[in-house]
Formats: sequence, C-alpha cells, structure tokens
Amino acid sequence: MEALGRQILVEFYDCESAKLNDVEYIESSMLAGTKAARATIISHNFHKFSPYGVSGVVVIAESHVAIHTWPEYNYAAVDIFTCGDTIDPWIIQEFLKEAFGSQNVSSMEMKRGLFKVAKGEKLLFKPAAEAEKDY
Repeated sequence: MEALGRQILVEFYDCESAKLNDVEYIESSMLAGTKAARATIISHNFHKFSPYGVSGVVVIAESHVAIHTWPEYNYAAVDIFTCGDTIDPWIIQEFLKEAFGSQNVSSMEMKRGLFKVAKGEKLLFKPAAEAEKDY
C-alpha cells in the first residue's frame, strides 16, 4: 500500500498563553515552520477571536497546516497535512513546539489516501502537467 499523504494531528499543552493569543506571532511562527520544512507556501489566513483565541491556515503546495488556539487553557490544536515525500511534517511540529513553549505534546500520524500499487510502482502526487507548474 502506498499513501498520497501524511497527516499529523498535534496537541500542544502547557504553552505560553500570551503567544497563543497573538495572531501576528502565530502567523509568523506558522510561516517560519513551514519554511523550515521547505514547504511551498501558496497562501495563508489567520483570525483573532475576542476575547482570546486564534485560528489560521497556511496553504502549501504539499497540502496545509492549520491551527486553533485556546490561550485560556494554554492549548493549541494543529493539523499538519503533507502530500508526497518532499517535506518532513515532523519538522513543522518541532518548530511550533519550540515557538509556543509547549511543555507537553501529543501527536498522531495517519496515512491518507491509501492505494494498492503494483510492486516497484509509486503513486503520482500530481499529473505530469501539474508537476511542471511553478508555484
């Protein structure tokens, strides 16, 4: 079986509350984390809730990285979804752990898009014309 993608569900506990409530800090950390993993950033959007909490997403050519924070609980939920084998999603997790000052992390990796392929064959992540496109 071959997988189209890997999805890491991350729970960051015991984070620094002020960082989890700062939309600019979250945005810059998420962008820096995806860049550290050499992901190709397509777009990003973040929103600050009142009185606290931030949600946001970084869309990458390889899929996405999304976050929802609960500063009042020192907690953040992060979804790191990558397709192909060009980037390591665990680099993003470790970067964000440090950025948020998380003292406890719980993670689970899932394989997404499992397909049976002939021995020695690989799944194509983009059609040939799409693979040549410059993001």
